[in-house]
Amino acid sequence: MRRAVAAADGVRGSTAPNPWVGAVLVTPGGAVHVGATRPAGGLHAEIVALDSAGQAAVGATLYTTLEPCCHHGRTPPCTDAVIEAGVARVVVGMEDPDPLVAGQGLAALRSAGLEVTAGVAAADVADQLESYIHHRRTGRPFVTLKLAATLDGGTAAPDGTSQWITGPEARADGHRLRARCDAVLVGAGTVRADDPELTVRHVQGCNPRRIVLGTAPPGARVHPCRQVSGPLPDVLAELGAEGVVDLLVEGGPTVAGELHRAGLVDHYVVYMAPALFGGGGAAGLFGGPAAATMEELWRGRITAVARLGPDLRVDLRPGPPSRGT
Repeated sequence: MRRAVAAADGVRGSTAPNPWVGAVLVTPGGAVHVGATRPAGGLHAEIVALDSAGQAAVGATLYTTLEPCCHHGRTPPCTDAVIEAGVARVVVGMEDPDPLVAGQGLAALRSAGLEVTAGVAAADVADQLESYIHHRRTGRPFVTLKLAATLDGGTAAPDGTSQWITGPEARADGHRLRARCDAVLVGAGTVRADDPELTVRHVQGCNPRRIVLGTAPPGARVHPCRQVSGPLPDVLAELGAEGVVDLLVEGGPTVAGELHRAGLVDHYVVYMAPALFGGGGAAGLFGGPAAATMEELWRGRITAVARLGPDLRVDLRPGPPSRGT
């Protein structure tokens, strides 16, 4: 199962709206065949592993991170293929929360006489598929808000310049975030100010869909892009319906502030540079009104801190901190 989890991790960001799934088939002779979900419309992980094994799949054990599908979508049901291949045992990480599956795949396998074990490394699989689970349960993409600032909270100088606050290591890490997401969203103000490409350039990976909240100027490097407007909950619901599972938001401060105050951010990633503006006038992380009192102060929990060259990456999640200060 650990190997299946690793296979799934290798295709994250390329499978939406399908989940990134890994599968490992072990034949009675001990041969190992590994599969991972291909881009939408392509083979699911279980089928890739079965195809690799061929006739050797008879009597084999199949490990898969997520419950095999049992319905016709762009591809036939994986459960049918597993049964027809003669697999004897299926080990599953977790049940699929998609209402079209939701335990029915496991039931179909058991009804066909296969031995089925579920819940193996379930916590690891659930952590890996966190955004997929969120999408299936809420209809909205999992929102990661990426921010970069000096230690005194500045994101742009009074003259509007902001490149580059962080160093190359932090920027490369930001591109890894892009590569793991289906889409990246920025506000039209950021497009006008910075003219970003929003592509994956510093690491290997797939370019995400580019989405602009508002209207991108003609000739901006973000084109071709999807332009959206309206209340943010409606925008997220619209993107979720289009199959966006993982959404990375890269600003600017107006969009960040609105998402934050609406409680629509699921994961904050803050890059902090060892630099100081040293006074007032610099733009902050969030636009709009701040918490008026200490009682209204938003508090979350830090889940990770990492050093990236001279900078720090701080991962923050909503929810009460373990200890207040």
